[in-house]
Amino acid sequence: MRNEDFFELTAEGYLELETEVNELKNVRRPEIINALKEARAQGDLSENADYDAARNEQAQIEARIKELEYKLEHSKIVDPAKKGGSAGIGSVVTIQDEDGDEEEYKLVSSVEADPFNNKISVESPIGLAIKGHKTGDTVLVESPNGGYNIKILKVA
Repeated sequence: MRNEDFFELTAEGYLELETEVNELKNVRRPEIINALKEARAQGDLSENADYDAARNEQAQIEARIKELEYKLEHSKIVDPAKKGGSAGIGSVVTIQDEDGDEEEYKLVSSVEADPFNNKISVESPIGLAIKGHKTGDTVLVESPNGGYNIKILKVA
């Protein structure tokens, strides 16, 4: 497989995906099977809303399991220590915007991105701007509202 055919993940992100797959397979799937059994026991399936809801949820769970298994099978774990001090997947980067405000982000793949927990994708505007740069660099962030400069204060 070519390098572009893999999902780059942090070790933490890989573990989170594995945990979710195990939860879906070992907890949610059996719960849905029981819900389907209970709905079937109610009789006529043609007008059974509980049965329809359980079948829909089962389809969603199975699709999510398939998606996660594909991502896990086609992923490689990135070691941030091998980046040589430059920002990349797994790096924790402290930046300062033009107003002097500081923010700390963990750069992750798009699969792991969670902006509410300061995990931003290397494919996001800020991620693209700082990827490959080192402490002390000032970079231009291209955004739909126009570009702005940020300074990289720390890469860990």
